Amino acid sequence: MFTPTTPDSVLGRGLSRRHLLASAAGGLAVAGLAACSPAQQGEQGPGGGSSGSGGGVSGKVTVRLWDEQVQAAYDEGFAALMDKTPGLEVSTVLVPWDDYFTKLRTDVGSGDGDDIFMMNSSYIQPYITNDLLLEIGSDFDDLRGDWIEPAIEQYSQQDVLYGVPQLTDGGIGVYYNEELLANAGVTPDEVDALTWGGSSDSYIQLAQKLTQDKSGTWGDESGFNGSKPAQWGSSAAQDLQGIYYNFLGSAGGQFQDENGKFIFASPEGETAFGYLVDLINKYKVAPAASNTNDNGDFVRDQFLQGKVATFQSGIYNLKNIADGAKFKWGIVHIPTGPQGRVSVVNNVIVCGNAATKNAEATTEVLRWLGSAEGASYIGKSGAALPAVTGAQQSFTDFWAEEGVDPSIFAEQGQGDSIGAPTGENYNAAFAAWKPHFDEMFLGRTPVAEALAAAQEAANAEIDG
Repeated sequence: MFTPTTPDSVLGRGLSRRHLLASAAGGLAVAGLAACSPAQQGEQGPGGGSSGSGGGVSGKVTVRLWDEQVQAAYDEGFAALMDKTPGLEVSTVLVPWDDYFTKLRTDVGSGDGDDIFMMNSSYIQPYITNDLLLEIGSDFDDLRGDWIEPAIEQYSQQDVLYGVPQLTDGGIGVYYNEELLANAGVTPDEVDALTWGGSSDSYIQLAQKLTQDKSGTWGDESGFNGSKPAQWGSSAAQDLQGIYYNFLGSAGGQFQDENGKFIFASPEGETAFGYLVDLINKYKVAPAASNTNDNGDFVRDQFLQGKVATFQSGIYNLKNIADGAKFKWGIVHIPTGPQGRVSVVNNVIVCGNAATKNAEATTEVLRWLGSAEGASYIGKSGAALPAVTGAQQSFTDFWAEEGVDPSIFAEQGQGDSIGAPTGENYNAAFAAWKPHFDEMFLGRTPVAEALAAAQEAANAEIDG
C-alpha cells in the first residue's frame, strides 16, 4: 500500500471530490426567494437542552450537503447524537455539487428546503438579504470560542453570524504521481520549486518533460503530438478554486474589488489566464478544455488513473486521492508566480433554514455540528479539516496513521491569499461569465477579448 519516502515534500496514497468554491453551472440569483415552510420537517417538539443532552428535544431534522465523504461522517455522528437524544431523528440529503445551489434555491423558494444546509460564501448573500437563514445567536455562545475566526468573519455581517463553521480548506497544493515523476527523471523537489511567468519560468519546461504522447514521445522532444496524449504534466483547467484563482492571485491580480465588482480583465488577469490557455492549447501539457470545461472532475479522475503527473487542488480532495490512487503520491507547494505564491482560502458552514417547522430541534443539530464532539466525526474520517478547533486533532491523527502530513495546505492558507468570490447575484454573474471563459479556455477567443466580455457580462448581473 503506501510507504512514505520523500524529501521536503509530503507523501500519501490517493479518489475524488468536489470543489468547495463555485465552479459548477450556476442558476439565477435567489433574489425572489421568500421564507416558506419546508415540506420535510417534523413538528415542534417540547423542551430544550444543549447538544447531545437528551433534554427533551424531539422531531425530524434533515441536513443537505454536497459531499459524499462528509455525508458518511455526518451519518455516523448523527447516529451518536440520536443515541444521546432519543426523541430526535436526523437524516442527511445528498445533492451533487453540479446541481446543489440551483436545487437549493428552488427548494427553499418552494418550501421544500431542508432544515439545515451546507453553504459556501459565493452563494450565501441572497439568503441573508431575504432573511432565509437562522441567526447564530446566544444559543451558541458556549461554542463560538472553538470556531476558527476566519470562518466567523467570512460569514458574519453587521455582527450577525449566519452559519455554524464546519470545514476549512487552508490553501491549495499540488499532488504528484511519484512514479510518473521518476519515469521522466523529475524529483518532487523540482515540482515544489516551480515558478511560472517571466524570465525565471520553469513550469512550462517541466510540464513538457512530464507530458507524453501515445507514441512515447515526450513533450519537450521533436515529433511530439499533443493531439494524441498518453499523459499530461499539468492539470491546467477552468477550475476556479484549484487553478485559476491561484494563478490570478500569484500574478498580482484580483477577481473582484472590495465592492464586489469584477476586475479580472486586467493586465494581471491576461498574464494568468493567458498562461493557462497556453499550457492547454499551445504546449498541450494539460487536458483539452473540451474535456474539462464542463467536467470539474475530469483532471482528478485522470490523475487517479495515472495519466496526470501533477494535480493542483485542495485538501478537499485529500481523502478522495487517499482512497483512490493505486500509486505513491505526494503533496508540494503551488508554483510561484510573478507576485509569489498566492492561494484562495475558503471555509464552509451549515445554515439553519429560517422557515423550519422545528427550530428547537434544528438548533440542537446545529449545536452538535458546532461542537468539538460533533465535528470530530468529520476529522476522524479524514474527509475534511474541521473549522472547529477542538476537532482538528482528530483529522491530524487520522492522516498520521495513514503516513500523510497535510500541513502544506495549512501552511499555504496562512500565506498570501485571494478572496473567494461572492455577491448578491453571484449565480447569475457566474452563468454570464462562464460561456466567455469556455471559449477562452478552448482557444477560440483571444484572452484579452474573452476577459473583457466576461467581465462586462458578469458585472451587468452582479449589479442586478
